[in-house]
Amino acid sequence: MKKYALIAIVMLLVPFMAFAGGAEEKEEYVFATDATWPPFEYIDEQGNLTGFEVELVPMIGEAVGKTFIVQNIPWDTIFAGLRNGQYDGVASGVTITEERKATIDFSTPINNQGQVLIIKTEDAASISSIDDLPEGAKVGVQIGTTGDFALEAYPVEIRRYDDIGLAIEDMLNDNLDGAVCDSLIASDFVLKNENYADLLVVAGEPFTAEEIAIGVQKGNTELLDLINEGLAILMENGQFDELKAKWGII
Repeated sequence: MKKYALIAIVMLLVPFMAFAGGAEEKEEYVFATDATWPPFEYIDEQGNLTGFEVELVPMIGEAVGKTFIVQNIPWDTIFAGLRNGQYDGVASGVTITEERKATIDFSTPINNQGQVLIIKTEDAASISSIDDLPEGAKVGVQIGTTGDFALEAYPVEIRRYDDIGLAIEDMLNDNLDGAVCDSLIASDFVLKNENYADLLVVAGEPFTAEEIAIGVQKGNTELLDLINEGLAILMENGQFDELKAKWGII
């Protein structure tokens, strides 16, 4: 009698053991992105979510036989949402930092870049780098970004915005002395945006050096391995470089 009771108990426990052990592998993963950072992620004139990472993420999933989906999430909630499990990963021009590594695991880097200062063309004669800004100069930056953190080392008045485009507009309206953002984002505003072609310049070289990667919850090795495997495939077959060239990413 005890033998049959033991068998019955084991049979009841099997489904719970399988669930706890993660036997059911996911086929679909959701990645958050803040669509205010062209050419990495942005909303185009037709209202479509697009950009380098927006295209890269599904390609990674396809390379490993999974479905990877990108959703537009505001930057100020993006990391909290990852911690709370609202989505599986973050692909939003995220710089690898020691602080973030405490709660996030990062993929193989997908790009190197740095923070730069954007100024009005008319100020270029007196400002050739961020060090030329006078003490108390008003500098705009997107809140919570590495540009925001980097500015804390300079004697300037930091003005924080929900996205860098708002800071650029405020600078053109003479409310700021400059704006700081990633070098690739800056090139999009300065070199590619016809509306700003003669109005803005980048002052000097990047004043930080950063690696950009895709982030997942700390300890989610299953998804991290899938991302790195997919990236390796795309880098090996040339699709990764083709996508970077398409979006003008050096």
